[in-house]
Amino acid sequence: MNIQTTLLFVSFVATIILSLIVVPILKKKKIGQVVREDGPQSHIQKNGTPIMGGIVIILVVTAILAFFVKSNPVLVLPMVALVGFGLIGFLDDFKKLVLKDPEGLSPKKKMLGLLIVTAILIGLYLYVFDLGTTINIPVFGQPIALGIPIFIIFAAFILLGTTNAVNLTDGLDGLATGVVAIIMTFFTLAALKQQNTPIVIFCASTVGSCIGFLLFNMHPAKVFMGDTGSLALGGAVAITALILKMPLYLALVALVCIVDTISVMLQVVYFKATNGKRLFKMAPFHHHLELSGYKETTVVLIFWIITLICCVVAYFI
Repeated sequence: MNIQTTLLFVSFVATIILSLIVVPILKKKKIGQVVREDGPQSHIQKNGTPIMGGIVIILVVTAILAFFVKSNPVLVLPMVALVGFGLIGFLDDFKKLVLKDPEGLSPKKKMLGLLIVTAILIGLYLYVFDLGTTINIPVFGQPIALGIPIFIIFAAFILLGTTNAVNLTDGLDGLATGVVAIIMTFFTLAALKQQNTPIVIFCASTVGSCIGFLLFNMHPAKVFMGDTGSLALGGAVAITALILKMPLYLALVALVCIVDTISVMLQVVYFKATNGKRLFKMAPFHHHLELSGYKETTVVLIFWIITLICCVVAYFI
């Protein structure tokens, strides 16, 4: 059995076992979802569903990486991404759900936290592990080297943009979990192609953990990952793309996350420009589809299939 299959299986089983322990604790502590009143009516039944379950994925994957980090030091990067971005999400979730502050972290504090983690990652990437500033161009296959200032800005955009995009996509049962599992499967295959063993270890572990978590997160969800999980997984996707020199591939493999993000931006701009009118029935776009008559499970399946198709196309370009 090769290492990626072994790690996928180990992380899958470990996530199931840990979820069976953590989910009842979250339920007992009444750390549950608070559904927006202006959202789809079918979501009302989600009120009280345990949240912050993303901590399970972080713990499982980080434990596996810690086992391999001595022989693969570059694994420090995905560990910092998972734990760092996950911590920002955890603080936001904790403030909202445990301290009962509906505002959570203020936007300024949240962005400051994300910027600090981003700065640490870029510093490690460039000046500790010296991974360079080259990126691969899809289709042409010819890598280009960016100047350090441009690369820093570009890498920050990738890290911040991806974490927030995955966070916005996490709005339906199993949606973000499944999308990330598919994307990280793509990156597992890309890492194998590049013979990048550390990233194979990271991606395979993440895929296994996401699939294990999906058993509890699929409709009807028994637990949600919360910002704790969505920000951590967004950071995982972003740092993987950067290490493999494939950040431009995110435009394709993370297409559904980008669509959701753009829909939110357009909704805000249109709302302000038209004195309160809405471009979509609700943003992000997956909620617009729900309010247009599509079942939640149908929307999730459509987004999964689109992501899978995009990843297959990306692998061959």
